[in-house]
Amino acid sequence: MFYDKVADSWYNIRHWSLFQDELEELNDRWESGKLLNLGCAHGSDFLSFDREKFDLHGLDISTELLEKALDYSSKFNFQPKLVAGDMRNLPLKTKTFDYVICIASIHHLLNRDERIKALEEIKRVLKSGGEAFITVWNKKQKEFILEDKTIEKNWNYKGRELKREYYLYTYKELERDLEKAGLEVLELKPEKSYKVPLIKEFSKNILALVKKKLT
Repeated sequence: MFYDKVADSWYNIRHWSLFQDELEELNDRWESGKLLNLGCAHGSDFLSFDREKFDLHGLDISTELLEKALDYSSKFNFQPKLVAGDMRNLPLKTKTFDYVICIASIHHLLNRDERIKALEEIKRVLKSGGEAFITVWNKKQKEFILEDKTIEKNWNYKGRELKREYYLYTYKELERDLEKAGLEVLELKPEKSYKVPLIKEFSKNILALVKKKLT
């Protein structure tokens, strides 16, 4: 597995969240409760959340990255509950979490049915009225606008080029998939660092805030 192989270098290069400002806003928006970081890697996205306010849980398919998450949480003095698992079939109980964050993870699934299944799993583990924050790469960003919908990116690791594959979303596609999974879309927007917010279609990332409807 790619992320098992590169866990050491990923830990060092991706040591801080790319969405710190957005996650800090969620920390203020959300009340206390159980929060799941889906595709948590080594856990940098936890740092924006108040440890006294949230019961932090993390899941990742890479056991090597979860080992790094133990190091990371010890370094920054917080204690998330971590579990290995696949986002398409979460080993978690239904209606368990008040909130879910899923940062740059869904786009690793190349098949639409699998992406829908992962979104349905987010809905399943959310409590009624719970919210989730999901980010994916945007097909229309400058780097990818002429690329196919599925791309390969290389990671240089100890002199070797290791390949990662991604599915590139558009705003309309992501909205369609979220709604198909039964999630209510509250907001679709670019990252805060994007310089032309009034023309969001060309942002680097697509950020979605969604809700599980009250039942």
